[in-house]
Amino acid sequence: MEIKIQRLPLLLLLITVLCFNFNPTSGRVHSVVNARRPLIALVMSYITEAEAVGSSGEFVPSSKTPFVDLYGRRFHLGSIRNVSVVYVLTGQRRLNAGITVQILLDHFKVDGIVHYGTAGSANNSMSFGDVSVPRYVAFTGSWTWTKFSSDLKNDDSSNVLRFGEYNIPNGGENLLSGVKFKTEEFYAVGKSMEEVFWLEINSKWLQIAQNLKVKLERCSNKTYCLPTTPKVVTGLKASTADIFCDNAAYRQFLFEKFGVSTVDEESSAIVMTAMSPGVPVIVFRGVSDLAGGEATWSSTSLMDLASINALKAAIEFIGVLGKQKSLAS
Repeated sequence: MEIKIQRLPLLLLLITVLCFNFNPTSGRVHSVVNARRPLIALVMSYITEAEAVGSSGEFVPSSKTPFVDLYGRRFHLGSIRNVSVVYVLTGQRRLNAGITVQILLDHFKVDGIVHYGTAGSANNSMSFGDVSVPRYVAFTGSWTWTKFSSDLKNDDSSNVLRFGEYNIPNGGENLLSGVKFKTEEFYAVGKSMEEVFWLEINSKWLQIAQNLKVKLERCSNKTYCLPTTPKVVTGLKASTADIFCDNAAYRQFLFEKFGVSTVDEESSAIVMTAMSPGVPVIVFRGVSDLAGGEATWSSTSLMDLASINALKAAIEFIGVLGKQKSLAS
């Protein structure tokens, strides 16, 4: 009886360790991943964007393990232009995007992340079908909403939105007062936490994107074509918020105050999550609407064209990345 009592704590400890470390999928995932060389991850936020990758003719599924399911998400394994890739649908907005990328980083050997999708344009020099590859991304959906009595008139900081300035007739006060844009807490391996507003894209990857030679589509179908051929623009600024921007005044504010050229709902989460462990990341966003600035064009009819062009640029980037790695090895 004495021996059994002495062994009981050890047995309980063993059971506890096994329970906390058990993951029904981890063995399969790691056996799959460990048998492969490092992957480039391609992530997107809309179901139609994920379907476009599978039907593009560029993605070749793995013959052994074409996909792995983790936490309700399907990670597709294969290759694009002889580069080993994994692509996954994150779902919309920042929380879904961040969670999915963290799962990706936890379970796969990822050399870098390529994010593609659509965006609204806040910059009049960028129009429908153009693809933006930003150098800086910020989360502009975190605010301090000030009291009506706050003295915002004398606050000359550039991160303040004063609602009274948008009254009709012009001027006066507004009971909504205004908001001050907040920074984000950024945690990275080997560094102390820092307050950041702008996240900077990997400079080497951005340089590759600047030299891409890709012909973008001008027509979404046989009867609907843009007047000019869209272009790839690199080095601008993008903003992310859990808000779909369809307001001309706010569009103008973002451009004038922060120099923002495109607005979306996921990019900053994907970039921040990748940057935390030091994984290179880049963003390709096709312009599908003008964030409330358009007068007659329908953003719905241009969504496909914007997505197609962003995907074309992303695939071309992956191909060039693969060639450069082959030459270096």
